[in-house]
Amino acid sequence: MKSDFERSEEPNKLSKKNQLIPRTHPLARLAQELIIRGFSRRTIKAYLSHNQKFLDFIKKSAREINNQDIKDYLLSLKIKGYTNTSLNNVISALKFYYQQVLKRRLFFNIVRPKREKHLPQILSKQKIKSIITAAANLKHQCILSLLYGSGLRVSEVVTLKIAEIDLDEKSVFIHKAKGNKDRYTLLSKFSLDLIKKYLIDLPEEQKYLFAGAKDKTHLHQRSVQKIFEHACQKTGVKINVSCHSLRHSFATHLLENGVSIRYIQKLLGHQSIKTTEIYLKVARDFWQDLESPLD
Repeated sequence: MKSDFERSEEPNKLSKKNQLIPRTHPLARLAQELIIRGFSRRTIKAYLSHNQKFLDFIKKSAREINNQDIKDYLLSLKIKGYTNTSLNNVISALKFYYQQVLKRRLFFNIVRPKREKHLPQILSKQKIKSIITAAANLKHQCILSLLYGSGLRVSEVVTLKIAEIDLDEKSVFIHKAKGNKDRYTLLSKFSLDLIKKYLIDLPEEQKYLFAGAKDKTHLHQRSVQKIFEHACQKTGVKINVSCHSLRHSFATHLLENGVSIRYIQKLLGHQSIKTTEIYLKVARDFWQDLESPLD
């Protein structure tokens, strides 16, 4: 049975390939439970990795772990420079294993650190268009235009299939996105025109819109990051932005255009409206017409 992990020859080390870890592995029950519950590949990999690193640090079996061991590990991570958000991710991974799988009460006095509240970086519409047009080729321009024009995550754009683009309805179907949820989002006229040109030269048997080097699989997420970084360099963007800044900009610009935050929530695939409300703090339409008391 294939999944995210390779059958390891070393029973105490997680392997990096994509097959199930052996039943003798200390974290085998965790892997099994995560898969049965339908967690995403990314979450499974993260939870297994966090728990393995914890066991490597403590040098005890999972049954011997106590509350102080967890605190000692979290302190070591904080000293290393982990953010509160990263620490919360580690706590979630450990808590799931020890509380949900092993049924141990080890987190009764472990308080989660407050998450940092950083505002997302927003790029102007003009700057984004210049970034897209600065991309090296048509394929790269299509990728960047979908990240912004449809508000896609990088993981969504690389796994997008040709059949999931509806050119007539100008829509994009996102299958099993974050949280295993399906959704539809917009296909901009700008992206539509690029994709029509791009599709002309694609092989008929190609499944993914953006194939990887071997054509049978999709492009890697890191490749998309590099595409964005190179385009930013060409246009002289010096602020700290990433591909996800295009998705943030998509939501913010829709909000500034008067689109209901509920619609934006659905387009982004956010489970909670509170996640979407962050864009109320960066939308500039409410203060651009205001005048400072100093003036």
